[in-house]
Amino acid sequence: MITTPLTRWFDLTTPVVGAPMAGVAGGALARAVSQGGGLGMIGVSGRHGAGFVTEQCALAAEGELPFGVGLMIWTLADRPELFDATVAARPSLVSMSFGDPAPYVGPLHDAGIAVAAQVNTAADARRAIDAGVDVLVAQGTEAGGHTGQRALLPLLQEVLPLTDRPVIAAGGIATGRAMAGALVAGAAGIWVGTALLACAEGLNGAAARQRILAASGDETVLTRAFDVAEGIAWPERWPGRALVNDFSRAWHGREDELVDDAAARQLVVDGRRSGDPAHAPLYAGEAVGLVTTERSATDVVRELTADAEEALRSVPRLLA
Repeated sequence: MITTPLTRWFDLTTPVVGAPMAGVAGGALARAVSQGGGLGMIGVSGRHGAGFVTEQCALAAEGELPFGVGLMIWTLADRPELFDATVAARPSLVSMSFGDPAPYVGPLHDAGIAVAAQVNTAADARRAIDAGVDVLVAQGTEAGGHTGQRALLPLLQEVLPLTDRPVIAAGGIATGRAMAGALVAGAAGIWVGTALLACAEGLNGAAARQRILAASGDETVLTRAFDVAEGIAWPERWPGRALVNDFSRAWHGREDELVDDAAARQLVVDGRRSGDPAHAPLYAGEAVGLVTTERSATDVVRELTADAEEALRSVPRLLA
């Protein structure tokens, strides 16, 4: 068994955390990750309501295992009920990311809830540390969904010396060898999202899972085009990594023009409703080419752990 400060804190059998992917990571996926020995997370966006939070947390809690919720700070000014519903659900961990976590740390700690924050720069990490977060997630730009511009390994090396709190590595990790590498580099655990995109417990549909299975790691783009098309007020410093499609080929890098093209923007809105892969965003990281089978998230976590243990056992041989 792999033991780190993260596993000891949350009583896990493996230092694997399921990323809170909004639109994919609901209560069933979170529960399946936790049943594999890790800590499953539920993703909440501004599209969701308080009822969604309550319902999905209840599903995750059925496993009677630790689980968490991920919130996007920039959405909470207009949607404070999402935070209130999260606190009321009493998850083990709440990730407060994409903004300043300081106003939320105290109320979460008062409720007995640990706080994590995804960070994309060393400055983000310092702000999170000053705010009193318990766990930092160094998220590299290899990650799917909304992310920063820094690669994981250099960012992780900058963040680790800043704190004695657990630091989790996120971005591009989809195999046991990569998990072992992150742990050897000093991370207390890994934060995985793309590796879970083809899991049957996800909220995404069968067509999206099949597109993930068919994709290669060369088919992603870090872009604001989909956010601009949908009129989503994501801060510009966090574009989204998604699979390349007809829409991104046409409009990535032309976001200023896209703002004034209602017909083009409607293609994404309609594509989201219909699931049209040519125009709807399908967020995935650079490790997507390693996702080749549809299976339970529990099995994904267990295989990651077993392969990481095998890789870690081989490390002493390198010193012979």
